[in-house]
Amino acid sequence: MPRKPKVRHKHAVHARLNVPHLTKAGSGLELEIYAEDEKIGTLTIGRGSLFWKGGKRQKEMQISWTSFARMMDVMVYGESRLARED
Repeated sequence: MPRKPKVRHKHAVHARLNVPHLTKAGSGLELEIYAEDEKIGTLTIGRGSLFWKGGKRQKEMQISWTSFARMMDVMVYGESRLARED
């Protein structure tokens, strides 16, 4: 039986977990995201918020969990949760 050809994945994620105490600043999960071997960004997930830094950017952008939830609702469902509740 012939072997299936090896699939090359388009995306890769490298994770780094820093958890001395989850309640302390600086603890959290850092995800480096690559597309076709080029870094497209870094997502740092912490207790109070998350940070996004584009692949070639110098500054991080802080996003609260509430804002993140709204963005995901719009992206996935086409509307924000707050708009549905009105």
